[in-house]
This record gives sequence, structure tokens and C-alpha cells, in this order.
Amino acid sequence: MEKKKSYGVLIAGAILLILGIILAVVTHNSSYQESVAYGSQLSDVKAQLEEVEASIEAINAGTATGDLDALNTQKDELSAQKSTLSDEKLSAERPYSYSLVLVFFAILLTIKGLYNAIAGVPSAEKKVDVTKLAQAGLLAALCYIGFAFLKFDIPVPGSLEKTAVHFGNVFCVLAALLLGGYWGGLAGAVGMTIADLTTAYVTSAPKTFLLKLCIGLIVGLVAHKIFHLSAEHSKKYVARVTILASVCGMAFNIVADPLVGYFYKTYLLGVPQDISKALAKIATGVTAFNAVWAVVLATVLYLALRPALKKAGLFHEM
Repeated sequence: MEKKKSYGVLIAGAILLILGIILAVVTHNSSYQESVAYGSQLSDVKAQLEEVEASIEAINAGTATGDLDALNTQKDELSAQKSTLSDEKLSAERPYSYSLVLVFFAILLTIKGLYNAIAGVPSAEKKVDVTKLAQAGLLAALCYIGFAFLKFDIPVPGSLEKTAVHFGNVFCVLAALLLGGYWGGLAGAVGMTIADLTTAYVTSAPKTFLLKLCIGLIVGLVAHKIFHLSAEHSKKYVARVTILASVCGMAFNIVADPLVGYFYKTYLLGVPQDISKALAKIATGVTAFNAVWAVVLATVLYLALRPALKKAGLFHEM
């Protein structure tokens, strides 16, 4: 098929990249610094709240004396202050996080634009597969639900940071198995990035976009480019390739999530190195735990959905 060089995507990516970098610099020096100040105040309030709660427990246990009503009133005031500061901190973090997501997206768009400019694109018009687009949207929504609602938060001692056990990776891997690396990666990246942006994990959104896209691309590469999973095979072959592809994607995440997270938090978010190291250590264990059931559940779901989608004429061969 004849190819012609195209520069539209490259120009759009370059413009967005410049805009994203400008926004990132501006928001880092303004709203993000405000969030850091709110974080410092929030740490102080949490420390005071813990002291008051300890005093109340000691009085209730009979090991100390004091004005219990006054302490309860102080506890309520500190709790309200903590909630207000948490909301203000989250609001101040959002502009910088949005700009970083834009930068990461623009970098990927620019890379795609460079490829189009050098290698060219097919001159014949290629129709968008509406069914695949709809399925990608559905799986992106499931990725969002899997993280935003089906998660258990794990606070990091001595900091305001936290990580989570969640089901989002299950649908990210499933999307790549069903739709291929490109569409599956986009579904996972978009769904879980939106989940971060709409929850307390807003500062993790740029990192999430990059990592989930990579998970999808790796799973899709192994499943469809190397082993051609969507073609006709025996049940044993399909099961083995599904497990292998899922393991490859999750193995990447086990290594990349804490490693990328450490550098991202230290150098882009300004988190102290000792806290970043503690987060990386906790993230390694949590990510491994998430990976195990992502492999198991994604494999079970794919093996169940494959024949049903084929029967319904909704299965995609790649």
C-alpha cells in the first residue's frame, strides 16, 4: 500500500508539548506550591489530632485525667480543619497534574507524528471500527470503576502519601487481550488516569497514563504480535498465551511502577527522597499483589468472553 508523509500529527503534538511545558512550569510555581504549603499545614493538624485522640483514649482507659468534653470539641475542630485542608490541597494539586498529563500525552503524540513524517501513512482512507471504539470505551469505564470504587487505600506511615490495592489493572490487561495493545493500552491509560484525576490520587495521574499505556502495549505485543492469540487455536494454547501475555504486562508493572514512581515523586513532585523510597518499597509489594489477581482474573474473564464474543460476532482478529 502506497504511503505518504504526514506532518499534521507532528505539528499538533509539538504545539501541545510546548503548551503543556509552559502550563507545567506556571502551575508548579503557583498552585502546586500552594498544595505543598497546605500539605505542611495538614501534617501539623494530623499530628495534633493524633495527640488529642491519644489523650482521649488515655482518659477513657483511666490512665490520665483531663477535660474530656474540651478534648472532644478540639478533636471535632481538628477533624473539620483536616478535611478542609485535604480538599484545598487536592484542588491546588490538580492544575499541575493536568498539565503533566498533557505533557506526557503530547510526547506520545509527537513520537507518533515523527513516525508519520518519516515512515509515512497509508494513502487510502482507513475506516474507524465503531465496535472496537465502543468496546474500548466500555473497558476504559471498567478501568475507571476498578480503581475509583474497587480499591483499598494503604497510607504510608509518616507522610500524607498512600497507595492502593485495586482492580483497575484487571480490566487494563483484559482490554489489551480483547482489543490489542494500542486500543487496550489507551483504554487502560484513559480510564485509570481519569480515576486518578477524580480521586485523591490526582498527582499520580501522569505516571498512571504512561504505565497503563505501556502495560497494554506489552500485553498486546506478546498476545497478538508474537503468538497471534486472536487466531484459531486449541483451548490449551489460548490459555497458555493469555497467562503469558498477562504475566509479561504485570511483570513490567511490578518493576516500572515503584521505579518510575520514585523518580516521578522525587524530581517532579518534590517529595523527600526518604518518603519516595518508602513509597517505592510499599508500592513494590502492593503492585505485586495487584499483579497476581490481575493475571488470574484477566485470564478467567478473557477465556469466558472469547467464545461468547465470537458467537455474537464481536470478537476482533488481529
